[in-house]
Amino acid sequence: MKNPKLEIACFNLASAIIAQAGGADRIELCDQFREGGTTPEFSVVEEARKKISIELLIMIRPRGGNFVYSDAEFNQMTEDIVQLKKLNVDGFVFGILNTDNTINIEQNKELVKLAQPLPCSFHRAFDKTPNAKQALQEIIDCGFKTILTSGHQAAAIAGLDELKELVQLANDSICIMPGGGVRSTNIKQIKEYTHANYYHSSAIIENELANMEEVTSLKEQLS
Repeated sequence: MKNPKLEIACFNLASAIIAQAGGADRIELCDQFREGGTTPEFSVVEEARKKISIELLIMIRPRGGNFVYSDAEFNQMTEDIVQLKKLNVDGFVFGILNTDNTINIEQNKELVKLAQPLPCSFHRAFDKTPNAKQALQEIIDCGFKTILTSGHQAAAIAGLDELKELVQLANDSICIMPGGGVRSTNIKQIKEYTHANYYHSSAIIENELANMEEVTSLKEQLS
């Protein structure tokens, strides 16, 4: 197994700065913590790019709630990717489902193509899908590089068996990244059970702000 890496979900610029200083390998920048993450303001992304030298991925999600989008919302997502690419970011995070929670192959493919050559991660919309193996293959076929998942459970620690199976099934064709309730107190157990190469945490203890000691501790537990 390669040296496992750490992605921190940051809901504001201050968290991104803390995450970088604490040793994170990558940042997923979003807005609206209580909505589970939405597209951040362009001005925040611009400022983050000036201050963040590690990989900076941007959430593309026009609103909270489900992952089925209207034509207007989808058009907003395409426009956001086009504009954000100009800000020298390192990739995007999104996921679009059909009304039955299967993968919307056509729309996801279109956004992945639009984002090229930047890589795309499929977020925890994956955990809403009815068939993990089918969804895995379809997301690979769409061209995504990473899937963020808690193994179809509320938290990754409860989804260990599926996470382990997904890592094995994915082999090297896509990165399976455990996330959801990942903390310094359980990340070592998740790592030793799943053998994933990337892990995702907000490192939030309170106040919607990444905690420096938690980021450092998460990184230490992975080494």
